[in-house]
Amino acid sequence: MTPERDPPFRPMAVLLPLRPREPEPLPRVTTRHGLLFVTAVLLIATVAHAQAPDAPAAAPAAEALTQAPATALTVIIKWLPLLMKGFLFNILISVLAMALGTVAGLMLGLAQISQHRWLRQFAWVTTQFFRNAPWLVLLFFAMFMIPYQFTVFGYVIPFPDWVKAIIGFGLPVMANVAELLRGAIRSIPNGQWEAAESLAFSRNKTLWLIILPQCVKRMLPPWMNLYSLITMATVMANLVGVSEMLTLTAEVHAAEGGRPELLAPLYGFAMLCFFIYCWPIDRATQYLERRFHVKT
Repeated sequence: MTPERDPPFRPMAVLLPLRPREPEPLPRVTTRHGLLFVTAVLLIATVAHAQAPDAPAAAPAAEALTQAPATALTVIIKWLPLLMKGFLFNILISVLAMALGTVAGLMLGLAQISQHRWLRQFAWVTTQFFRNAPWLVLLFFAMFMIPYQFTVFGYVIPFPDWVKAIIGFGLPVMANVAELLRGAIRSIPNGQWEAAESLAFSRNKTLWLIILPQCVKRMLPPWMNLYSLITMATVMANLVGVSEMLTLTAEVHAAEGGRPELLAPLYGFAMLCFFIYCWPIDRATQYLERRFHVKT
């Protein structure tokens, strides 16, 4: 009998641990996109100018020059100070609404994690109501529910429309900031609460000295994105009689005789102003998202 031979050694396949796949980066707005946007606006203005009515052919040359309508670029340059004044008013409304909503939202967000059950429920209901309500409805609500003036100790204090517009835009900001704060606090690992408790920190000290400073990095990028949305939404104030840029654009168009070829250049200029203002904010938001990338 021949001796049995051992089978040849064959190494077994070893399953390596799966390497976590990093999420694919989202497309970013670059300088090329900005140039394409500006080119599109200029192209629209050129097409609108080409559609302008020509001067009568039978009229003399001098009379045709005097009766020739002004070009879109000439109209924009002529009314530029007024249009920019309206745009700065949009920025003022957005900044004040963001400041008011942020302060109120931080208090509302802290109320959502309160130890008092009735306060948590009230804050949750308030946040969900204003967060899911249409912004235009909230704006109308602030316009028609808030009095136009207040009487304090015999003195009449007027309450102009633009102040009520700030309150109307501040309500959704308040709800969204409250939700941002609640989510940021919940994203902090529970081990930090337990470690602070083992060091005899009270709940308030843990919250203000340990938890909230870490929430700043988590909240800042979406907070800036929310400000961009509020800035672009301020054009809705023209529906309630506030003289912002869109209202002044319509008045300029009416002052120029309501020429249809001026609609696209005038409103395109307004769109360009908002794009130039909000685009750097978007770039800064993307930078902070990469800079403050935190792992929960």
